[in-house]
Amino acid sequence: MSTPINPFATKPSRSRSFEKVILGVFRFATYFVLLCGVIVFADIIFKGLPTVTNAFKTTSSFPYVTNTFLFEAPESLYVFEHNGQKMEMGDKEYRAFRESETAKAASAGQPAPVFKSSSYVYSAGGIWPCIVGTVLLVVGSMTIALFLGVCSAIYLNEYAKDGTVVRFIRLAILNLAGVPSIVFGLFGFGMFVIFFDWNVSLLAGWFTLAFMVLPVVITASEESLKAVPKGFREGSLALGATKWQTIRKNVLPYALPGILTSSILGIARVAGETAPIMFTAAYVVRDKLPWDVEKVSDFFFQGVMALPYHIYVVSSKIPQNEYTARVQYGTAFVFLGIVALIATASIIFRNKLRSRYQW
Repeated sequence: MSTPINPFATKPSRSRSFEKVILGVFRFATYFVLLCGVIVFADIIFKGLPTVTNAFKTTSSFPYVTNTFLFEAPESLYVFEHNGQKMEMGDKEYRAFRESETAKAASAGQPAPVFKSSSYVYSAGGIWPCIVGTVLLVVGSMTIALFLGVCSAIYLNEYAKDGTVVRFIRLAILNLAGVPSIVFGLFGFGMFVIFFDWNVSLLAGWFTLAFMVLPVVITASEESLKAVPKGFREGSLALGATKWQTIRKNVLPYALPGILTSSILGIARVAGETAPIMFTAAYVVRDKLPWDVEKVSDFFFQGVMALPYHIYVVSSKIPQNEYTARVQYGTAFVFLGIVALIATASIIFRNKLRSRYQW
């Protein structure tokens, strides 16, 4: 008995076969991009996690988080042999060890021991000043960018009348989004470091990074404001509210989730930039933390260390070896974790606002 033919079944054709091929290409491209991302992140995690957990201690047990790599400043690493055993020590620990061994030899009436050591800069200690500097740069620049960006978006969407000038401003904003970060760095160096005489400082880095991410914030904020129904504005105005009261009470609360989305995109770009801060805010080495100042104003007019600039220096400005490699991967691992933590906090806050303000 033959199987009945379904008259509603799709019949094979050249167009449907071509559609399946196109679908396969799109699916392959998507999975390929995801696979590349997974490989990169997995490489950083597997090579960087031992640096954070073991922190150069070859006899340490796994896993635990030490306070050496995360909460100390970078130091030079000294590698030497002592009593037939290979030892690795940071600069402070090595100096203290030499002094103690010399004192022991002197008390025993023996000559001072000779240590034949090899030194590797930035290969010991930790990255605490870099973590602090990165968080300060991200928080400060995003605060400035969100304030200026949201104010600009409100003016363009709510107050400005559509015309040649407004269209030109929007085009200029879109063009600024494609300007290379090195150009913003040179602009910040000329404007804030030299012209305003802020020198290499947090303040110069904040405004340079804020101007760099400003086009993204303005564009996303304006689109969020446009998504709020006009009925909200008309109803508020009909009840006698002013223009600003309408924007503040009936427009901004519903646009905040989209505005926070722009902040997430801005954080990802600001935190990873090296070129702008190397001209305006970043130091190769700074022993003092930003809050170790005599006057409050000095806090804003001082340079800081930063994770992306530290990775750049360690990976390209000093001789490469096995010790610098683990510092590079450890710093990159912590850097990804900080960016993910800040972005996750923004996403959670955005989702709470989105569930609160719905229409």
